[in-house]
Amino acid sequence: MPIAAVYGPDDFTNRPPVQATSTSVLPTRTAPALPRPSLEWTSEVERATAPIYARVKHVIPPIEWPLMAPVIHAINQLKRARNAVILAHNYQAPEIFHGVADIGGDSLQLAVEATKVKADVIVQCGVHFMAETSKLLNPEKTVLIPDSRAGCSLAASITGADVRLLRERFPGVPVVAYVNTSAEVKAEVDICCTSSNAVQVVESLGAPSVIFLPDRYLATYVASKTNVKIIAWKGACEVHERFTGDELRAFRDADPSVQIIAHPECPPDVLAEADFTGSTAHMINWVRARRPKRLVMITECSMADNVRAELPDVEMLRPCNLCPHMKRITLSNILQSLLTLGEEVTIDPALAQRARRSIERMINLKN
Repeated sequence: MPIAAVYGPDDFTNRPPVQATSTSVLPTRTAPALPRPSLEWTSEVERATAPIYARVKHVIPPIEWPLMAPVIHAINQLKRARNAVILAHNYQAPEIFHGVADIGGDSLQLAVEATKVKADVIVQCGVHFMAETSKLLNPEKTVLIPDSRAGCSLAASITGADVRLLRERFPGVPVVAYVNTSAEVKAEVDICCTSSNAVQVVESLGAPSVIFLPDRYLATYVASKTNVKIIAWKGACEVHERFTGDELRAFRDADPSVQIIAHPECPPDVLAEADFTGSTAHMINWVRARRPKRLVMITECSMADNVRAELPDVEMLRPCNLCPHMKRITLSNILQSLLTLGEEVTIDPALAQRARRSIERMINLKN
C-alpha cells in the first residue's frame, strides 16, 4: 500500500536544537603504539600476498599492486599482534574487502558476526553507525574506526529527539529504525532492521501502523510489500537517491539483454526498472545464482568491483556512485588505527543499554 505519511524536521515546530550525542571517539588508546613496519615491495611481501592478488587481479591492475601489497601485508601482521579482527562492509574498496577483512558483508551480516568474534579489538571498515553497532554488541571489546568522519546521510537525517516527537504525534505506534541510524536513535525505538529483513521486522510487530525511519525510499519499498500502514521519515541515502529510472532505461535501450538489480534505498522509478531488488547480500546471492552475462548493479559501485573479483565472468556496466563516507576508510588509516589503537568508539553505558535492546531484538527475531 502507499506510504501513509512522511515527516521530517520541518514538520515539528517544537523540535529542539541538535545536541551532542553520548557517543565519542577517542584519538588513541593508552596501549603503546607499535613501531611502523617497512612498506617496501619485497620478494617476501610478493609471496605472502600472492594468494590475495589472485582474488583481486580482475579489478586491481598489476601496476598498482606493489603499492598496495606492502600495506596489506603489514595490516595482516598487525592484526595478529593486536588480536584484532577487521569487519568490512560490501561498499569497501577491493583492496580492503578482499585484502585485509576477516569478515565482510552487509550491515545485518556484520551486526550478527560482531557478536561472535573472539578478538580483543574490532576494526570497523564502514561508517560510524556501523562502528557504534559493533560497540553496542561488544561492550567489553575495543572498537576502532580508522576515520571517525566516515558518516552517513541517513544517520545524520534524524535524532533521538525526532523519534520522541514522532511518538508524541502517534502514541502507541511502534517504531522501527533502519540500522543506518545513530546509537542515540536506536535507544528511542522498538526494534532495528536492515534492508534484508525490513518487511519481516515490520510484520513481526503485529501492528496496523508502524513508524519506519529514516529512509523514505526503503519505507516506500516496505509499504509495497506489506499491508501494514507505514509512517515514514524524510531521510535518503545520498548515493542511492542519485540514480534515476531514465538512467536505467538508457542501459536497456543500449542492450536489451542487460540485467539490472537495485538496492531498495533507490527511488521508486529506479526499482520499477530493475529485474531484482534486494539488500547488498541478496544482490550478491542473486548474481552468484544467475551469473548474468552483463549486469548493472544499482548501488555503491565498489560492490560491483568486489563481486567481479569473485565472479570475473560477469561483465559489470556501472553507473558509478561512490559513497564519500565509505571512501574515507583506506589501507593507510587502517594501518594507523592498528598501530595506535585509534580512533576508539565509546558509548555512554546508559544509552548503550537502551540502544542494544533494539538491535538484539532484531538479531533474535525468528525467521
